[in-house]
Amino acid sequence: MVKDFENKNEWALILGGSSGLGLATAKKLAKHGMNICIVHRNSRSQLEIVEKHFGEIASNPVDFISYNTDAFQSKKRTELVENLNQELKGGKIKILVHSVAKGNLKPMVSDSIPILKTDDFQLTIQAMGISLYDWVKAVFEAKLFSEDARVVSFTSEGNRKAWRNYAAVSAAKVTLEAITRNIALEFACFGIKANCIQAGVTDTASLRMIPGSDKIIKHSLQRNPFNRLTLPEDVANVVYLLSKDEAAWINGTIIPVDGGEHIN
Repeated sequence: MVKDFENKNEWALILGGSSGLGLATAKKLAKHGMNICIVHRNSRSQLEIVEKHFGEIASNPVDFISYNTDAFQSKKRTELVENLNQELKGGKIKILVHSVAKGNLKPMVSDSIPILKTDDFQLTIQAMGISLYDWVKAVFEAKLFSEDARVVSFTSEGNRKAWRNYAAVSAAKVTLEAITRNIALEFACFGIKANCIQAGVTDTASLRMIPGSDKIIKHSLQRNPFNRLTLPEDVANVVYLLSKDEAAWINGTIIPVDGGEHIN
């Protein structure tokens, strides 16, 4: 296997890297020699399986650190970035991956269950959209980005299609895409490239939280030209490609990674 990032003292900072797309990305990049820092939020009962995955990452000949903390609190973010200045030991962040899932999956209309309120929209948009800018800004101001850095965030087809109970997350994804485009424009002069990956329907814990997820899965299997769901590893492969030197001219895009699911 080619170790693209070996001996370069480059890091991947992955927000939400203890499961799903973020974890698959961490494993992929570590195999290719990228040092890994994961920011995650897990309860004590979840830590046994999380630590097992982290052990797999750390078994590669790379440096690995993790922080079990709230990535959305500004004070925690400031403390973590200050700590990274010491932990990276002169290394730089080659890629920041935004893979966080925190939001409300409520209907707009219902006689039996709570409905979406303004606060639900605000919490979801802040966590899944605006927090990307908060983190990019914090890392940038700490001068921790490499000279050829990448920012990658994950969106979904809910950015333009209406799904029941998905209104708040859909609004957050549109916000995320708009912020990504402007990062691509305004930080380009500092060597930072930013792109969104629009992943196909992937059977993750986040998907299973959506009411009616079984129907979404069934419909996606029928739509997909390859008649299968997108795997976290499919998405991680593209994050890896975007991390390579040869991807330096890809900037400000939304890249479907779904086997062609979006065309059908």
